[in-house]
Amino acid sequence: MNINMNLPNKLTVLRVLMVPFFVLFMLAPFAQNLAGTIIAFILFVAASFTDMLDGKIARKYNLVTNFGKFMDPLADKLLVCSAMICLVALKRLPAWIVIVIIAREFIISGFRLVASDQGVVIAASYWGKFKTVSQMIMTGLLILHLGDRIHFFKVLEQVFIYLALVLTVVSLIDYLAKNKDVILKGGM
Repeated sequence: MNINMNLPNKLTVLRVLMVPFFVLFMLAPFAQNLAGTIIAFILFVAASFTDMLDGKIARKYNLVTNFGKFMDPLADKLLVCSAMICLVALKRLPAWIVIVIIAREFIISGFRLVASDQGVVIAASYWGKFKTVSQMIMTGLLILHLGDRIHFFKVLEQVFIYLALVLTVVSLIDYLAKNKDVILKGGM
């Protein structure tokens, strides 16, 4: 198999490689201090930035590859799901909310497979983009976890938890409603 390791694909691979280090600094006992928290936050932000950057570069310079189409969404899900599972383990995020968010990702991934079998490519909607941004902000806030020290951040964390949850559900409903023909044609 010949994989074109252009810059966007290298950024995607870098994001995947950052995930274990991020998890280490989130959960390892030696990292349960301010330095570990800051390193975990920086790794999460850097990995999130590579997500935005690889897509922009791939589209701008026509460097879209099958490897990128497959690995980019997988790398994104790996980062976000790992972060949220760590936040559940640290008791900063309720497990039921993470289950709803991860379930949405599985539903959309399955749906995209059905669409792809029909030769249909479904672009991300604005709701999906708002969902992603709200999840990234929520996750960053919960990694830093300033809410234990500053009441304003506790409120902000809660606002973004429920905003991300609502946008997750709304984006799922929007996605399914806009693409119901794919479901009906696919025999689902």
